[in-house]
Amino acid sequence: MTPPSLTQARDRSYLQWPFLEERHRALADRLLAFANTLPHQEVSEATVDAVTRGHVAHLAAEGWLTHAVAGTHPLDVRSLCLIREHLAFADGLAEFAFAMQGLGMGPISLFGTAEQKARWLPEVVAGRAIAAFALSEAAAGSDVSALATRAERDGNGWVLNGSKTWISNAGIADVYIVFARTGEAPGAKGLSAFLVPADTPGFKVSARLPVMAPHPLGSLLLEDVRLTGDALIGEPGRGFAVAMATLDVFRSTVGAAALGFARRALAETLVHTKQRILFAKPLAEHQLTQGRLADMALGVDQAALLVYRAAWTKDVIGGRISREASMAKLGATEIAHSVIDSAVQLHGGAGVMVGGVPERLYREIRALRIYEGASEVQKLIIAGQTLAPLETTP
Repeated sequence: MTPPSLTQARDRSYLQWPFLEERHRALADRLLAFANTLPHQEVSEATVDAVTRGHVAHLAAEGWLTHAVAGTHPLDVRSLCLIREHLAFADGLAEFAFAMQGLGMGPISLFGTAEQKARWLPEVVAGRAIAAFALSEAAAGSDVSALATRAERDGNGWVLNGSKTWISNAGIADVYIVFARTGEAPGAKGLSAFLVPADTPGFKVSARLPVMAPHPLGSLLLEDVRLTGDALIGEPGRGFAVAMATLDVFRSTVGAAALGFARRALAETLVHTKQRILFAKPLAEHQLTQGRLADMALGVDQAALLVYRAAWTKDVIGGRISREASMAKLGATEIAHSVIDSAVQLHGGAGVMVGGVPERLYREIRALRIYEGASEVQKLIIAGQTLAPLETTP
């Protein structure tokens, strides 16, 4: 008997759901063919920069980075979700490379001037420039209102001082979108967004941060970084709106990446349990195994419904989708963690072997429950959005 394959174990029936159009189904077919050619590369802190750059170059050469930015067309969130899901199924770092190009250029795609778009978007699409989104600080992660980096007017330009941390692509990015306090109002209302090329005097990567699933991550230091007036993105004091609108688009796609990890975990587990013989029959024929497999399959579909509902809402209805995006991010990342944990359990000893797929997925999924708004923050957003109609006075 021919052993089952990942292709057989991978469910694609969701592509027929009404959230997606024929163009998305065609995109998914091309993605499947492309992702199947991506060999997973084990990386270390010593090799992660080179491997990430290689992924960016490969994605650019095959035209996938055109979907990451809004050039001649608006961002299509369903396409972003499909790309992140398929890349995550194949290789977590390839998925990261695509996602950070989109997130890093998100403020320019959504709020940039014609000149800013013309300068940077073609460079990112071609893979000649790597982008980064620099919002978080040591004391301002989930609480953006605590952001301390300052930007002061200097004639027609600006001078930035401060530090950032937990910044993806730190050390390999060619351009950073830096959020700083310009003081038009207290708290989150007095922030602005700036384009900072990596070679700007006074700007440097102050530390690299090793993490459990190697990614280019680090801290930034800005000391009297002088920028011309055209470095400002959007209006002064509107940086929080720029950041939140960007996250409104890309938060759903974090859920899509988690969904890709979960689909890979389920497919690997289906193949394993069909082949593994335990007490004279395949592990998949034991009722306890079937119960866990059912929970995994249910979770994957729940995550997919949340992700593609949010993406469809943004693409078709438009406007802010804070509630839907937070539900997609929270639901999909938490579900994926549970699905992957079950995959490790059903693989037994092989599940915790370093270098195995379940162990790799277990490390890769963990950060998704933290970055771009931790699970606890998503709950606060969802609760606030759910309570909002009750706060309106008739």
